[in-house]
Order: sequence, then C-alpha cells, then structure tokens
Amino acid sequence: MKNLLFSITVILILVGCNIQQPSSNFDKNPASANLDISSENQFPDGELNVHFLDVGQADATLFQVAENDKQYVILIDSGDFTGNEVVSYLEEAGLEKINIAIGTHPDADHIGQMDQVLNHFDVDEVWLSGNTSQSDTFQRVLMAISENNVDYVEPRMGESYKLGPLQIDILYPQEISGKANEESISMKITYGEVSFVFTGDAEKKSEKEMIESGAQLQATFLQLGHHGSSTSTSEEFLQAVRPEVAIYSAGNDNSYGHPHEEVVSLIKNSGIALYGTDVDGTVIVTTDGKTYTIKTKKAGQVPAGKTFEQPSEMDIQNKSNGSCIDINTARAEEIEGIVHIGPERAHDLIALRPYYSIEELEKINGIGPARINDIKKEGLACIGGN
Repeated sequence: MKNLLFSITVILILVGCNIQQPSSNFDKNPASANLDISSENQFPDGELNVHFLDVGQADATLFQVAENDKQYVILIDSGDFTGNEVVSYLEEAGLEKINIAIGTHPDADHIGQMDQVLNHFDVDEVWLSGNTSQSDTFQRVLMAISENNVDYVEPRMGESYKLGPLQIDILYPQEISGKANEESISMKITYGEVSFVFTGDAEKKSEKEMIESGAQLQATFLQLGHHGSSTSTSEEFLQAVRPEVAIYSAGNDNSYGHPHEEVVSLIKNSGIALYGTDVDGTVIVTTDGKTYTIKTKKAGQVPAGKTFEQPSEMDIQNKSNGSCIDINTARAEEIEGIVHIGPERAHDLIALRPYYSIEELEKINGIGPARINDIKKEGLACIGGN
C-alpha cells in the first residue's frame, strides 16, 4: 500500500504558483430560501456555485465556476463508502470533467466514493494528505488513481494554486506523521472577495498551528471541522476566520452527536449564520465574487446542539458482566469504552465495519496483536452480542 502511494508520488508532478492575498473587505446580505435545487446545474460566467452535499454522516463539497466559457470544477471529499449519491449528484449536474478531486484525509466518510468518482469522470488531479489507511476504501482509491492515470499531489502548508478564477491557499499540514484526522488537508478557496475555509477533521491543535503560521485565515464561509465536533472550531480559530456563515455536514441523529452543543452555542453566540446538512439538506452558495445567496434543499432549523455522555465505569462494568459492546452496531461513545479505543479509533472502527471477528480490529491503525489480546481479555467487545 505504502509502496504504491510512494511510486505515485514520485512519478507525478506537484504544481503551484504564488498569488496575491485576497481582499478581506466584505459587505454582503445573505439570502436564504427553501428551494428545489434540481435546476441549479448551470453556472454562467462570473458566477460560482458551491454545493455542500447532503451525504449523511460524511463530507462532500462541489465547486463549479466558469470563466471565458471554460468550466472549472473542484470536489472536496466524496461522501461515505456505503453510498453512490456523490456520483449521481455530479451526473445530474451534467459534469464530465473534474479538475481537482481532494480527499482531505483517508477516513472512509471523506474518501468513500472517490474511487467511483475517478472511474466515472475525467479527473485531472487527486490531492491527498499522504497519510494512509488499511481500509479497503483507501486501497480502492489508490487503485483508481493508478488505473485512470490521474496526477497525484500532496499539498503542503504555504503553497498556493490557481485554477481559473479560483485561488487555493493550503493552510495545513506542513508535514505528516500518521495522524490522519489532525493532519487533514485544510485550505482557503477565494473567488473575488468571497472565500471559504475547509479543515476536514483537523482538531484544535492543528487550528492553533494554522493561526501561528501567519496565514490569512479570514473568510466569508467556514465549514465546521469534524462535522461540528467539539474537537474542532476553537474560539481562537473562529475569531481568526471571522466567518459570516458556518456550514457543517452531518447525518440526522448520528451516533456521534454532531454538531456538539459547545460548537453550536459558540457559532450562534458569535452572531454567525449556521447551516447543517442534517437539517437543511444540500446547501448551495452562489456568488459573483462580491455578494452571495444561500439556497437550501430543506427548511431546517439547527437545534441548540446535542450532548452525549461517555459511558461511566459502572456502565462498562455492567456491560462486561451482561450484554457486551457490539462493534458492528454500537455508537461511538460506547465503543470508546473499549480498551485502546479512543475517539479517533472509534471513528476508524465505525468506518471499517463490518467485522466478522475481534481479530479484524487489526484493520484499525495502531491496533496490533498485543492490543487485540488486551481487548479480548477485557471481554467488553463482541460481535452480534456474542
């Protein structure tokens, strides 16, 4: 796996150019409407459409813009591996070509349908962080890159790219160390005076490093990190970005409790408009580079936020003595009660389902034979209640 990624990296070219920082003066009045988005497929010259797709507990964002009758398309993440709605959406939009397909990190809820995208559309470049995964989903993406002869890029902090009228500034990571979520590709995409910041599942430590890098973080729109989790979107980072609008992608009644109460309260108390795909469906931002409008598939209202308590030691003991934690069906906060499984590994465990034996937990990064023995000895994890 790593050898394949290395060979792709060696033979392909990383391209970039330095470009001028954008203006940070915004004067806009957003409009929101509950409209049918099926007719939002055309994008004339001078107009950028950004689609925050409703892909459940996953991420996928589509940028469409035209300049001098030439179309430019960027896809950031591609939904979960269990579905095919991203390809369907792109087909309905009449797309045949994608300039850049970006997988912010190798989790299956971010690159889940990337192989389908590469096999269905003409894609110029794929951008990945360089971190790897043992999942079948990641293996399929690598195979699709190779089989379709797609250029491969690992962007790094401080690099800038130009795609037609779009400016892409890479905010993170500077280097990688195997921490997939923390080292998500983070970027700022600018069109005229309107800009968008994406951070994948990057956490507060990574946000702090972005601030300390001196990068121009101020943007009109912020996609909330990690689906609105409290692991991301620190108050310091929010003050640095100063968005007018925040958007998160999450599944309805998801087991993670996204978006978390702390984040929702922080956004609302800061006077920032908040949209979520769980309640608003697909969200489309249309801008001419100066003003913008926001259209939603559904007329939702983001709730005050959700909280989920971690299982107590008594809960764990009770389950250990009675019903166990089914690793194929349990919620994230329950799974985290298993020895050696914290928040990040719980996320990976869910992404790699199903399991047919406890030994298959070795598919999770950082879980080896010794830790499998610890998990089996604890007796808390099981399959199908057995």
